[in-house]
Amino acid sequence: MTNLKTLSSVPGAVAAFQFDEDGRPLDTLIPDESVIDRETIDLLGHLCVANRAIGAMQARGWEGVSDTKGFYPVRGFTFVGLDWSTVSRGHQAVVLSNEHADYDAAYRAFGP
Repeated sequence: MTNLKTLSSVPGAVAAFQFDEDGRPLDTLIPDESVIDRETIDLLGHLCVANRAIGAMQARGWEGVSDTKGFYPVRGFTFVGLDWSTVSRGHQAVVLSNEHADYDAAYRAFGP
């Protein structure tokens, strides 16, 4: 598991956090709490769990009705909002300012 300091060093990062299987934050690193608050992180943790579950359902369904494989298991996703994006893998996520986001660097920071 990648440490939160590594995730928070990704270009455009405004926060990094770890969450449990229900989406509740376990550990959070917010360099500047005037940019994003802990209530938003709590919401994003739940969003990560919900979207990964929906993505897994869709991936299994697609593989089941097509000859195309490789979509399941879902390991991560990116949720793009108006000002911020959240990149998630496993039980960790990094929140990026869209203006400075480097999505590829975020996925690389999570490691293999």
